[in-house]
Amino acid sequence: MYPSRFDYDAPSTLEEAIAILDQGGGEAKVMAGGQSLIPMLRLRFASPERVVDINGIPDLEYHRIDPDGTLRIGALCRHEDLEFSTIIGDTFPTLAGAAHLVSDPIIRTRGTFVGSLCHADPQGDWSATMIALGGKIIVQGPNGRREIEAKDFVLGPFVSALAFNEIAVEAIVPPAKGKALGGYLKLERRVGDFATASVAVALDMDGDTVTRAGCAMAGVGGKTIDANEAISVLQGKMLNSENIDAAAVAVAAASEPRTDHRGSADYKRHIVETFVKRVLISVANSEKKEAAA
Repeated sequence: MYPSRFDYDAPSTLEEAIAILDQGGGEAKVMAGGQSLIPMLRLRFASPERVVDINGIPDLEYHRIDPDGTLRIGALCRHEDLEFSTIIGDTFPTLAGAAHLVSDPIIRTRGTFVGSLCHADPQGDWSATMIALGGKIIVQGPNGRREIEAKDFVLGPFVSALAFNEIAVEAIVPPAKGKALGGYLKLERRVGDFATASVAVALDMDGDTVTRAGCAMAGVGGKTIDANEAISVLQGKMLNSENIDAAAVAVAAASEPRTDHRGSADYKRHIVETFVKRVLISVANSEKKEAAA
């Protein structure tokens, strides 16, 4: 199948791109990596009148850490850039844990972090990490820029809080208040498949005490599920077996899986509980080893 006819624009500035979107009245689509949009065009799941390619806009490929520890990820930062990043591994372990699990190596060379957030796939990896980390998305439109909390950015399956004349220009992850720990686990039928269930866990630790706990899930609901409230049972506590079990049960209860060809709802809920336990046990064991060293 071939796409419907559309006009193609390749603006050289954000302002020019936003003006084209504004004039399009909701009938234009932004293309960054194109790894979600192009298949949708080919299958005619999307039939925009215009495609606005932002790859020619300079200074959007970055990811960097500010002096205060804030991580900033530009609109054209590729998955691969984060997978092989030398700056996020120890500082943002939840992101580092997800980076090599996003789709497959070919997709990761072109697909973008921010574009994935905008696609709002219920089985997408990056939205879960951003919600767990308390991140924000910066969007720019005709009236300037605004911040949207990651937990408020995904409104439903493939629906984001972006207005038709706005572009998501940057993702922001706040610095940890203490030591950053956590991880990301994903069950997929084969490499590059969508998640049957995945869990992002982000912890801030002060010694052996959890000062902040964040969690989100993909593949187990109609959209990325915010489980920050569920995992907050760890706040102010140590990572012992009792507290780990309580957190895992609470997060699993917050999931909303449906039975489908990937497994039953009960199976997916069990996977969520198991993954939360695995991440938390791994963190607890690594802290014990460090303390004993």
